[in-house]
Amino acid sequence: MYEFIKGTVEFVGPEYIVVENNGIGYQISTPNPFIYASKMETMVTVYTYHYVREDVIALYGFETREEKKLFTKLLNVSGIGPKGALAILASGEVQQVVTAVENEDESFLVKFPGVGKKTARQMILDLKGKLQDIVPDYFPNLFNSDQLHLHTQTGNSNLEEAMLALKALGYSEKEIKKISPELRKEQMSTDQYIKKALQRLLK
Repeated sequence: MYEFIKGTVEFVGPEYIVVENNGIGYQISTPNPFIYASKMETMVTVYTYHYVREDVIALYGFETREEKKLFTKLLNVSGIGPKGALAILASGEVQQVVTAVENEDESFLVKFPGVGKKTARQMILDLKGKLQDIVPDYFPNLFNSDQLHLHTQTGNSNLEEAMLALKALGYSEKEIKKISPELRKEQMSTDQYIKKALQRLLK
């Protein structure tokens, strides 16, 4: 229904951003909302997927059409819903996901929240051989270093926001607590914390 929405970023939270266009604020769930924190009040283009079910109507947004394509392919896998698909995209390790699917590496795929052995096997069955065309060389860099921006907030506030974002993606308190001591040693922006946390969670 909506190919993209172009407007200004008015709000960034752990689960979604709000993009204002012609006086209407669109609530859009994204893999890592905090990459838009440095773009507040600026014009952005967000490629959107309109998700409709009996009990849910939602907008999901992505920086590129390729991300959107991969999201839709993941949704077609039995056992993966929007939340699980966002968690996979948020990892920033899309090339690794494609490689894991092609190599039938279930042990890597089950590291994502909500993905058990059965779902990992289903991902391989449904997606193997069907992802190469939507993963250009630049696609793994969902967290482009040029876009990283240190906020005026304290490191602890940034870390708290990152922890909330991880919970929104489906990671458990136990998983988050396991990696938080290491993260507390450093001062980063929220999106940097999320990137590093996801790298640790996928090890």
